[in-house]
This record gives sequence, C-alpha cells and structure tokens, in this order.
Amino acid sequence: MLRPLAPFDLLYADGGRAYFAQDWPRAAELLQRSLHSYARLQDARRQCQRGCQAEAGWAARPPLGQPWETGFFDRVLQRAECLEECLGRRLDGQPSLHRAAPEIQRDFEEREPYNYLQVAFFKLKRLDEAVSSAHTFFVANPQHLQMREDMEKYQRMAGVKAESFRDLEAMPHWVAYEAGLHHYSADDYQQAVAELEESLSEGLLALQDCRALCEGLQEEEGEEEEETQLGLYEAIAAHYIQVLKCRQKCVLDISTKPGRVSSVEDFIPSHFDLLQFAYDQVGKQALAAECAATYLLFYPSDKRILEKMKQYQTALGAEAPVVPREVIRSYIRRSLMEKKLIYYAVEHLEETFDDPDPWTPEELIPESMKAKHREDQERQRLEAPDVGQQQQQQQRGPLPFEGVTITMDSQQLNGSQRVILDRVLTESECKDVLRLAKAASGSGDGYRGRRSPHTPHERFEGLTVLKALQLAEEGTVNWRDAKLLLQASEKSREIVESYFTPEKKLYFSFTHLVCRTAAEGEQEGRMDLSHPVHADNCLLDPEGNTCWKEPPAYIYRDYSAILYLNDDFQGGNLFFTEMDAVTVTAQVRPKCGRLVAFSSGGENPHGVWAVTRGRRCAIALWYTFSPEHSEQERSQAEELVKQKEAEQEESHLDDKENAEAGRRTGDSPEPPAPKGRARSAGRRSKQHSESGVQSKEQQTRDEL
Repeated sequence: MLRPLAPFDLLYADGGRAYFAQDWPRAAELLQRSLHSYARLQDARRQCQRGCQAEAGWAARPPLGQPWETGFFDRVLQRAECLEECLGRRLDGQPSLHRAAPEIQRDFEEREPYNYLQVAFFKLKRLDEAVSSAHTFFVANPQHLQMREDMEKYQRMAGVKAESFRDLEAMPHWVAYEAGLHHYSADDYQQAVAELEESLSEGLLALQDCRALCEGLQEEEGEEEEETQLGLYEAIAAHYIQVLKCRQKCVLDISTKPGRVSSVEDFIPSHFDLLQFAYDQVGKQALAAECAATYLLFYPSDKRILEKMKQYQTALGAEAPVVPREVIRSYIRRSLMEKKLIYYAVEHLEETFDDPDPWTPEELIPESMKAKHREDQERQRLEAPDVGQQQQQQQRGPLPFEGVTITMDSQQLNGSQRVILDRVLTESECKDVLRLAKAASGSGDGYRGRRSPHTPHERFEGLTVLKALQLAEEGTVNWRDAKLLLQASEKSREIVESYFTPEKKLYFSFTHLVCRTAAEGEQEGRMDLSHPVHADNCLLDPEGNTCWKEPPAYIYRDYSAILYLNDDFQGGNLFFTEMDAVTVTAQVRPKCGRLVAFSSGGENPHGVWAVTRGRRCAIALWYTFSPEHSEQERSQAEELVKQKEAEQEESHLDDKENAEAGRRTGDSPEPPAPKGRARSAGRRSKQHSESGVQSKEQQTRDEL
C-alpha cells in the first residue's frame, strides 16, 4: 500500500535542513521524495483536468426554457465537484496541503533540488546518481558557473561512464526533436521522419499537459490590491482570460528548451515543413503532400510550399485527394477561438496580450493593434539572416593600410566570415604594448593577477583603454604606450570594417588588453581549456546544434577580433569548431602583429587551448553596428588624449619661450620632456636638472 503523499515543499525544507547539517543519507532521501511528490502532484492535476473535462463537459445544451445562466453554472458546479473529488482521491483527501509558495514552485521548475542532491550523492560515493543529478540541473541552468566546474570535474573523473550524463527530467519531444534535426542535417531522412513524427506527437501531448495546468489558482499580476473588488462577471472574465493567455503561452513553453529563454519559432508548423521535405526524399509523396497541406493551414499563401504542393499533386495525380491532418485543423480552430476572446478583452476590458504565434491571421487582430503587429513582423524579417548580404560581403574592398597582408581567408579557415591578417603591428609596437601590460600588472581594477575565471591553472590580467590612460596620467605607465593601445585598436577596427563591412560602420563594443599566464607547477595532466568553446553574441548549445541569441549573451555584438602581441609561450592557440563544440575546423597560432577577425555569431564557435608555459598577451576587440551599444569608456579615453595633446602643445610653446629667454640671460635651460610623454616634475626633476648628462640618464631610464 502506498503511503500518503507528503507535501513536496515540506519534504524539500526538511531535505535542505539535513543537507546543511551534512546528514547526507537523510538529505538524499528527503530530496528524492520531494521530487517524487512534486511529479505526482503535477500528474494528479493533469489527469483530473482531463478526466473532468470529459465527464462534466459542455456538449449538452440546457433544457428548453431553462435560463442560460443556470445552465452555464450547472456545468461549472459539476466541473468543480469533479475536480475536488478527483484531487481528493489522488492526494489522500487533502489537496489544500499541496499548495506551495511561488518561490518553492520556481525552485522545482528550475530543478534546484538536483543541485543539492548531486552533492549529497557525491558525499555518499553514489557517483552515477551524483553525475545524473548534476547533469539534470546543468541542462536547465547552463550559465551556473559552479555547476559548470563540477561537470568538468565529473568528465575527468575516473569511473564515470558516459551514460551517467543523462537528463532525469528530459522531455520526450525535445529528445526526439534534436535527434530528428541531427538525422535531417546528416541527410538520413528515413530516421529523421521517425524522430520528427515522434517529436510532433509528444509535443502535442506536452501541450495538452501544459494547458491542463493553466486551470489552477488565479495568479496575482500585481502586489497592490484593487481599490474595489470585482463583481461576479468581471471576476469570472478576468480569471478566464488569464487561463486563455496561459493556454496560448503553452506553445512557447513546449518550444523552449530547458535552460533557455528563446523558443524555437513556429515549433509546430516547422515540423510539417521538415517532414514534407524528408518524406519527399524517401519517396513517400502522399505523406509529403499531407504535411505540405497541413503546413498551409498555418500559412495559406506561402509561395514555396504552394509550389511544392503543385509538384506533389502532379506526381500523385489530379484525382488523388490530399487532406491536412485533422488533429492540426482542430488545434488551429481551438487556438483561433481562444485568440478571438482574448483580443476582445484587449479591446474592451483593458487586457494585454503578446501573441506567441506569427501565423495568427491579421483579420483576427483588432485595428488598434495591427500597426504594432506589422512592426513586429517587419522586425523579425529584418533580424532574419540575409543570405544576399552575406554573399555581397564576400566582395572585399582594399585594406586601408599598406603592408598589412591577408594570410588566410574564410575558405582556408574552413568556415564563414573569418580572416587572418599579419603585420598589423611592428615588433617594436608589440614590445611597447607588452611593456604597458607589464607596467600595469597589479595596478587598477581588473588588472590584478588573479585566477582566470575559466581555469584554476592560469592567472588572468586585463586592462581597458581608459584605465591605461588613467594610469599614464598617474605616472604608473608610459603615456606613449597607453596611447598606442588606443591607436592599435582603432587601426584594427578600420581593417575589420574595410574587410567585412565596407558599406557599414562598425563601433567598438569593448576593448581589452588581456594576458593569460600559466601557473607555476600546476600544468601536469591538464585537461581543461584556457577559454572554453563559445560564441560571442549567443549561447552555444552543442547538444541542440544551435546558438541561442539571448541574454546573458552580448546579443548586440556583430564582429570580433584578436590582435596578438607575442608568441613566446606554450599552448594558447585559438581554434574554431563546428556547432558541436568538439569538431575543430581551424587553428590560429598567435604571433606579434597577427589579427584574427570573425563574425560573432553561432557560425564561429571558438576557444583557446590551455597556456601551459609562459604568458600570452593580446588585445581582444568586439564590434557592433549599434551606436547605442558603443563603448562609452573609449569616448572618455579619446577625450583624455585630446586634453593631453593640448597640454603638451601649450607646454611646448612655453619651452620655446623659456629657451629664448635662456639664450638672452645665459642661464642653462631644463632639457625638454621626451616627445609624447608628460614632463618630469617634482623632486626627481630637481635631482637631474644640474647637468645635461644627468638629464640624459633620466631620459634613458624613462624609456626603459
């Protein structure tokens, strides 16, 4: 006999207390029970909603002569009684005990219990369960830095099997969908059809489950209470519209992979686009035509699919009937009926609604919202990749600087929008910027020799252009070297702009002088990277073979570049990969004056091999087309340079006047300050102003 279902929030709280008391066996037991209780509660709610919908439905009309109101509420009361009885039976007679606080509910939605559970299992030496718990949490929280480190440790740990990395909360439709896309990309259309059909079937079931859970308690949209309570029909309307909006949003929920913010656009319609092509490739034109006809239910004027339909109809014969899938016809009909009610509430009851479907017919949208709807569609069209523009960008203009050479282009680097250029800086200029890095080491914010954020085996130092000039103002670093950092980065920007976007201005997004130094005595057996594989403007998803352009990624970055300063170190090569983050497509060996540039999107995943000896320095550069996202510190740095040059010009005029006066009086003048740097001042100047020889020695030391 099953014991009564304990509330999941109480089990979670008790498990947390056991965890912090380091009672690992009890923590593991209670946390597992809380997850089991939560899953049973969700299943009970779904089953009861489905069952009561069929048992106390709205099919029968009220008896002739009975007011519609009493007939309506008769069904409402029957449905309420059915739900109360069903939940009471499944939850041991106490449904109210299972209502948890929103914060606890959110923890379970974000898989937080698995974070604690993996530690408890690890302490109990139950390695397989620890790894699967960690992986389950990490799938939904891919930006969690501590878990990322834990996952890397598990991957290197002896005794851990590959099959231990499994998602215990995996959604069947996502597993099938990603498998289907993989087979589709590999031209294995027979297997792609099977996986995509399963994905569609499981996805529609997940959609039903999500919709059933929308009929729960009414959520408060704001903390402030209404000044006056709503009347009967106003309250019913408000709650019902909330339920309808929740149901509409379910299509986003099922098309958003755990751990991501962005959904796969047109998740359900896109299945039929993929399926019609795959069925055609395996010679099943009847099924291909059925899928094409189903896709046209969403987009009846799509020219490409209409043309495909003509081809299928010709192949099958004019008399062969082609009928769309009825389940999708019913899905669209129901969705449009709900949208009609929601849009009525938007127009007349001051409701708001973000329609999740781009296929919604425009005639359904109220006149007051049509302009915004068209703007949204136009924005989506502009944000879509423009193949023509990318092809046009292959026609390169001349480089703006003599001596700079193109070493490898996109084709030689086995990718798109990639280039290596050499002789951007001279050996002398590289040494000057390296001198700046050494002089600034340990000074100022962000340039401390701390552990790298990516690996414990390296020290990381970084310096912005503004901080470099501020340190020069303080006398910590050479002014000319700090100014060279600004000039070298601008030269790189002009090169990248002329090569990739000659007709469109690039703005700096961020400029960073970065050095990575191998830690002494910590390099043996290293299996990590200096910088893990990533893309610069989207979140790389190797398992899904995609890149999600959403925060916390810097989605406004368009191009990236790295200007290398040295090569006297081991390791540290830049490498590009396929979207799987494993298959290396090209490598770049750093050396003085070498600039590697590439577009910042998912077409260019890249990483850095471990630096195992020495110090690797480079200027990292990111660019954007958006002026509103341009680097603000850079504007301040350029203003500093202008002020300094004005002061030096004024000082130079003063020196000329003093020299003239000295010749008239016979006094020995103070030697002029070296060009491009501030004049020496204070006690050090007085010590070396007695003779020209001493001043020369001071100048030599300053230069060094």
